[in-house]
Amino acid sequence: MAQLDRVLRSNIKLRHLQLLVALDQFRHLGRTSEFLSVSQPAVSRMLTEIEAMLGQVLFLRSTRGTEPTQAGKAMVRFARSVLAQYERTRDEIGALESGAVGRVRVGAMGVALSPLLADAVVLLKQQSTRATVLIETGDLTNLLPKLRLGEVDLFVGRLEPGYASPDLTTEALYAEPMVAVVAPGHPLARRRKPDWAQVAATPCVMPPPWASLRVKLEQQFHRHGVQPPEDVVETSSYLGVSVFVRRRGAVGFMAQSAAREFEQSGLLSVLRLRVDLELPSVGIIALREVTPTPVATQLIHCLRQAASRRRPAAR
Repeated sequence: MAQLDRVLRSNIKLRHLQLLVALDQFRHLGRTSEFLSVSQPAVSRMLTEIEAMLGQVLFLRSTRGTEPTQAGKAMVRFARSVLAQYERTRDEIGALESGAVGRVRVGAMGVALSPLLADAVVLLKQQSTRATVLIETGDLTNLLPKLRLGEVDLFVGRLEPGYASPDLTTEALYAEPMVAVVAPGHPLARRRKPDWAQVAATPCVMPPPWASLRVKLEQQFHRHGVQPPEDVVETSSYLGVSVFVRRRGAVGFMAQSAAREFEQSGLLSVLRLRVDLELPSVGIIALREVTPTPVATQLIHCLRQAASRRRPAAR
């Protein structure tokens, strides 16, 4: 244990950590060497060097590629965390030196991307034009690990209660209902009161099976006495919803505010269908023990300001 502690504190270099992350990403020595712009023998030597220092096999090599061992997975998590903190500190100090305000990295669900985050970024840019906002989209399953590793500074999206944890802070901003959408000119768009049986008989774009929203939508069909649709495409991406809704003549589901923006752009039509779901609020998740950078703090204030301006959309 003492040797391991000494290696992690003193012997491991940034280049070692970068190698481990690249190997985990590409799972292949050749592709890793291309990414790092070094020879494949150099990659092999560096990996052997790290394993010798730790006294552990980190990656199993085969003709098909490389696969991390349990020790390797632990070291990759460590490497990602250290590199994320390095980049965060580098950006913050570089911003101070250049007179810029730095960069904030945000993990965002589609429900928060537009208009909440879009409005907040506009507010931020009005105050600090040189601030940079890096946005990575996804769901809680993909983005919370990045938050914990420091690869994003905060998460904006639905505050699913199942993901509550002592190491996280949550701040609810507002409630955001769901609506059903179709392509402009779709037969259901012309109906004054489309019903769930008509939706069930139409191809649908639904959230993935593991999403809590999928279960709640299927319950809606059962509640109205019909089986959920059998002709389904699954995606959590609003872009994916809009594409398949228009290409397949399908019905999709998305947050009301995002749907209204698609509708105003002429890309989708919101159905006059009551989608009565109990949904978690949209809000902010951050790490409890991490002090946000000045630009992250500034964006959080802008998110609160943008949320306070929101009013329930009237049909």
